[in-house]
Amino acid sequence: MDHLFTVDGSSATPVPATALAAEGLLERQHLQEWVIEHPAVLGEAVLVITSEFDRWADTDGVPARDRLDILGLDATGRLVVVELKRGTADRDVHLQAITYAALVSRFDLDTLAQAHRDFLRGRGESLELETCRRRLLEHVDGDWSQELLQRPRQVIIAADFPKQVTHTVVWLSEMNLDIDLVQVGLWKVQDQLVVGFTKLYPTPEVEEFTLAPARVEAKAAAQKLAERSRARNAVHVLVEAGLLPDGTRMRLVPRHGVTESLREAIHAWVGEDGSRAAATWSNGTANQLTWEADGGAYSPTGLANHIFTSVTGRKADGIQGTTWWDVDTSHVPGTVDPDDWAALAGISLARLAKQLSGTGKDWTALHGLLAALPSGRWTTYGDVATAVGSHAVPIGTHLATCGQCPHAWRVLNSEGHVSAGFRWTDPTRTDSPADVLAAEGVSFDTGAADPGARLPVDALKTLLDG
Repeated sequence: MDHLFTVDGSSATPVPATALAAEGLLERQHLQEWVIEHPAVLGEAVLVITSEFDRWADTDGVPARDRLDILGLDATGRLVVVELKRGTADRDVHLQAITYAALVSRFDLDTLAQAHRDFLRGRGESLELETCRRRLLEHVDGDWSQELLQRPRQVIIAADFPKQVTHTVVWLSEMNLDIDLVQVGLWKVQDQLVVGFTKLYPTPEVEEFTLAPARVEAKAAAQKLAERSRARNAVHVLVEAGLLPDGTRMRLVPRHGVTESLREAIHAWVGEDGSRAAATWSNGTANQLTWEADGGAYSPTGLANHIFTSVTGRKADGIQGTTWWDVDTSHVPGTVDPDDWAALAGISLARLAKQLSGTGKDWTALHGLLAALPSGRWTTYGDVATAVGSHAVPIGTHLATCGQCPHAWRVLNSEGHVSAGFRWTDPTRTDSPADVLAAEGVSFDTGAADPGARLPVDALKTLLDG
């Protein structure tokens, strides 16, 4: 914005431009706060994660002195690195922004959630770490992608830019590195300061006619990479969470990457041999599915690709195989409560992984909660799972095989019955959990545990916090 006028009818009076330094306005206390309060200047739907971030270290473990001015997250799932200069930008300001982008490209969801929590705490807002994680996940349209985090967008805001910066940024943008140049201007209108932010580069015309062709190609490559990443991440989440016991039956339901006519062709092909639609899950680091049709071990995507090629004779491209396989809930593992297992009907591996994102096999919290369960009270697998941030199925599976789980008999199914998969760690025991609970004072007059003795989720969380 080169010229600003006040208007009185047909008369236009120039407004004198001023500068932040001339008005005693500072980079950190003022310019930075304006951007934090109004992140729209950084682009559409940007959530500010943190500011003044400096918690990284060099290769010798010595904390770096440089501070990242602002770090944001846009709705596509990309990080936004912001560098601020209240005056004319330095000739190497773009190198500084690229350095910060390289550093944050290694951040993951946990790192970002912790940074966001600390940022909010410093501004007087106290949120739990899990709440911050959820805020980040909900801000992103679609699945969380670590690959997209590794491609941060950079925004440099300054009063002016030397030609060395503008020329270099244009070239870097043509090389598919996203850098925006935003000019901040200050004017004094009748003793009132007015600030304006103008995007100098890239303009809409530049984006459409100069950068668009190269970025379309890069976007296609990034999309394919993201699809492959989602498939790998989904399997990793499921294995880590221990949701599916070894031997879980899986059913073929082709969804992602196929047309309706191809889907019908796959169904017809499966109709010739029913074993083609079935596989067995195992919690390994690779090839988690054993296909009943040939006994071979495949990854979910590898098997989906194999089936696609078998039907079409063509090589598959871009299939997310974790969307093709559903839990076959007609086959209930012995360690799982049927009611909990039925809740998985019609859910693909990809959807299960999304529901379970963040859960794992660290049972420290579970064991602590079980140890705190008082005598004469009972709870359910589902409520325990909610309290520790897991799922009822892996909780039931773990309790059925755990030799160090205290008071496991105090966990029942949702109806107050002993789970069919419950096993004592001492195989010589002949009494049942209901017998032990009855001795503790829990009545089973109707065949189910007294609902008045049930501990709700809030009570479990209190025990966990205590």
